[in-house]
Amino acid sequence: MAQQKKGLIARLLEGKERSEEYARSTLPTNRWQLFFDIFKGNLGKLAKVNLLTILFFIPLLAVIVLMTSLSDYNGTIIPNNLGYPFYADLQGQEQAMNLWMDLTLWVGICLSSVIACIGLAGGMYVIRNIVWTEGVFVANDFWRGVKLNYKNALQTAIFFCLVMTFTTTMINIAEVSLHTPDISKGQKVWLYISEGSSYVFMTLGIMMTLWMIALGVNYKMGIFTLLRNSFLMSIGTFPQTIFFGLLAALPFVFFLLGGTLFILIAVILLLLIAISYALLVWLDFAQWVFDKFVNPKIKGAKVGRGIFNKDGSSTLTGEESASALEYQRIILSHGRSRLVARPIKPIDDSLQVYELPQAFTREDLQKLRESKKNIAEDTEAYAEEHKNDLRYVEYNKQFDERERALQEEDAKKGKKRGKKLKPPKILNQ
Repeated sequence: MAQQKKGLIARLLEGKERSEEYARSTLPTNRWQLFFDIFKGNLGKLAKVNLLTILFFIPLLAVIVLMTSLSDYNGTIIPNNLGYPFYADLQGQEQAMNLWMDLTLWVGICLSSVIACIGLAGGMYVIRNIVWTEGVFVANDFWRGVKLNYKNALQTAIFFCLVMTFTTTMINIAEVSLHTPDISKGQKVWLYISEGSSYVFMTLGIMMTLWMIALGVNYKMGIFTLLRNSFLMSIGTFPQTIFFGLLAALPFVFFLLGGTLFILIAVILLLLIAISYALLVWLDFAQWVFDKFVNPKIKGAKVGRGIFNKDGSSTLTGEESASALEYQRIILSHGRSRLVARPIKPIDDSLQVYELPQAFTREDLQKLRESKKNIAEDTEAYAEEHKNDLRYVEYNKQFDERERALQEEDAKKGKKRGKKLKPPKILNQ
């Protein structure tokens, strides 16, 4: 009775959070839920990652601020040749100035990216581990990420800088040519085509850069394989890449709005969480793509990291790898627990085992046997009454579904049951 009162008081104090079903219902079951769960529960860690990353972005930010200020200053002192009187010798001079300013800007960005890649390598490694819902020690994992991923980050930065330098230069050259006197209509058409193609190539380069970050921090591959796979990912998931790329860049939009207030908001977001947020959005989306198209085809790769199925079944689907199926066989080899798979009546005072006196007779032994028999029958009756309770049905359903899946897989491959099993190799750095 005292135990029942204690349990009642505990339930009243702790509420439904004490329930196992409630605990399972709060786990994320898709990537959207995982994102919000991480964002709410790891805001402090995201801020720390952002701070560590931004420290190595200081030279890059200094170059951008300096060149932007210089460009604005040149715009105030150089006539734009839009009013009256018209100066023919100034035609195209603004575009020529933009050409050299942008070229200088991207050279500065390329040089400062050598330092910025330190922050990028560490930041994307920590955020990837958070998306995988692994335990994270921000400082230690950050420097481990620098050690493991700096080469990939530097390759990605070099590719991005080369693409942006080439495309912005081609666009500026086209603008200069379009504003030169005595240009024919045919030449203008070709210059517009060249300018439009440069924008398309720039967009593709940015998309490939994003996929190079995600692929590089998840898999080990050479630079040419990385470029090829990032191109295929960009084309194969074009609308999703555009959407989530823009969603990741949302905090940086305030810089484009102009005005002191928006610039101040943008700076605060940049210092607090902008970079971590962008990496979280992108790597969370990338993990969904990898789980759908890549991981099921790689031996030992885990599918559905951080995601929980409400029915308690495996997150792996019919495309799961052979190693994952072997891992399920290992689980089945241990068998389902009898303490969890079937109802067990709680201990109460309704039935008790007959206690033998110090001097007992055959009649006392008979009473002892009958008391044990009554308890066993009562236990079986309780188990039969509650065998269809949801918690037991869900638990047994996991094993039933796994057994059926393994039987189907064995039937397809013609394997015999009972083969010696080995645990899968974990794909992890």
